[in-house]
Formats: sequence, C-alpha cells, structure tokens
Amino acid sequence: MRITSLEGPDGPVAALRVPTGLVPLSALPDGPDGPWPTTLQALLDAGRFEALRAWSDAHAADLAALADGAPGRALAGAAPAALVPHPPKILGVGLNYAEHAGDLGETRPDEPATFMKPHTALLPPGGTIPIPRQSERTTGEAELALVIGRHGKDVPRERAADYVAGVTTAIDMTAEDILQRNPRFLTRAKSFDGFLVLGPDLVTLDAVHAHLTEAGTEPDAAAPGDLGLGALEVTTTWNGEPARRNVVANMLHDPASLVAFFSAVMPLEPGDVISTGTPGAVPLAHGGRVGCTIPGVGTVTCPVHDRKRDG
Repeated sequence: MRITSLEGPDGPVAALRVPTGLVPLSALPDGPDGPWPTTLQALLDAGRFEALRAWSDAHAADLAALADGAPGRALAGAAPAALVPHPPKILGVGLNYAEHAGDLGETRPDEPATFMKPHTALLPPGGTIPIPRQSERTTGEAELALVIGRHGKDVPRERAADYVAGVTTAIDMTAEDILQRNPRFLTRAKSFDGFLVLGPDLVTLDAVHAHLTEAGTEPDAAAPGDLGLGALEVTTTWNGEPARRNVVANMLHDPASLVAFFSAVMPLEPGDVISTGTPGAVPLAHGGRVGCTIPGVGTVTCPVHDRKRDG
C-alpha cells in the first residue's frame, strides 16, 4: 500500500496511490469499524492503518474504479502536503554510514548518534528549502525514514516490523558550519525552518518487499527481526544527478535496531518519524535542487533558496 497527503480545500487529506491514480480516504466505502479517518495521522492514531492495508489489498478493482472516477479526478492538481504534519517525535541518526562519518572527519560511533527535530522544520514535498541567514554552509542529505504505526516501549528488535507503518523518502538538512563550531550546537544546526522534507508517499513494508522481489533482489531478512530493507539504495541527488549513494545493508545500525534503540529510551507513538541516516550530503546553493531517490519507495526533490539574498 502507498498512501500520500495532499492539500484539500479544508486542510490536508490522505489518499491511496494506486496504479491508476489517487483515491482520497474520504471516498472509500466504510471499513469494518465505520468510515475511515481522512488524514494519515488520524488513521494511525485510530489504530486502523493495518486494517486499511488489508482492505486495500482485497479491493484493488474497487480502488482502480475510484481512481478513474470522480474521487480521483477531484484530486487532480492538488498540492502535496506534509506526509505527517505534526509527528509526535522526529528522531534522527547521524554518522550511520562509515563514508559519511569520514566526510565530517568524525569517527564512526559504536552506538547510534541521535538527535531530535521539531515538527516546525517540516516542508511538504517540493517545497523550497531555505538556507538560513546564519549559515554559510548548509548541506542536504537523502535518507530512508520510518514512520511508526503503533505505541511501543522496549520493543525487541525481532518485533520491530510490527511497529513500523511504512517507509518514506526524506531530505534532512544541516547547518554544517554551525555544527562544526561546536558539537553542542547540533539541535540548532538541525532545526531551522524547512530543514526536513518527508514523502511524498508512505510505503508499507510488504510493498517494498514486492518491489525488491520484482527487481530480482530478495528482501534481506537473514537475521531475526530484519525489516528486509538491506538491498534498498539511498541516493542524494543535486540538480538531478546522483551525488552520494549507499545501500541500507551498509548501515552501522540497521532500521530494526533503531526501532529497538529508540523505544528503550522513550515510548514510540503513532506518527513518530525515525530518519535513519544519510549515505552522504551535498552543499546547498541558491537556485539548485536537492533530492532523495530510493527505488521502490520514491523520489522527492526540492528547490533551494538562500535567504541571505533577501537582504
């Protein structure tokens, strides 16, 4: 299942993305527990995400008709919205690929190097990323992000998949010059407005596994609890060209381990985001476009504007 968020006339709405188009959740027939919530966060809060996934799998023909009909046409031209506009927590991991740690002249840590970001840093897919006036070197970083689907505390690694609603593309920004002045400036360096883009689609694990199988790469599940994401390639792009790339299997701390790690520190809540680290960053420059591409998950690109040009 693939689900996205769009700007409707009365605010964000969630829609299923099917091969023939888009279907707003508000247009779906009632589920076993009544009408479906109309936003992704409400769907997660109600504990009905898995029920919708099962329903959509069983009603593919109905969804195709809705996408071809008036409900799908009603979304034509709708602007993308932030996938989850107010996540309870945005949890980040730095230096999770050895090559990126080398870029920053830092030693790859034995434990996850973590940080948090405010929801005010979120931009919708395609939004303009601002380089802050305070920064002379801001970088953009492609990442695989997990969205949590249910409450969890002290989640065993082998049960991590039970708590992940799906995955999405992410572009994370860092005011690198501020961070390099002092590592204690990490929160400031990561939290400027427009410093995180998620989406456009949330893709369930089974859909990712199906893509990997079709591509001739079996999902990586050699160890108990693996989410089967090891073969995914994450690419940071600049002006449409690949700049840095790596596969999830080369992470020091794999996605399932991160779910277990964070849940041992704090409770996980529906809508929480875990951004799993970047294969490499690119310096942002006014007028360019930075992006994240993950085959089987999606692509997101955003223009860049240097606020220092505003005077």
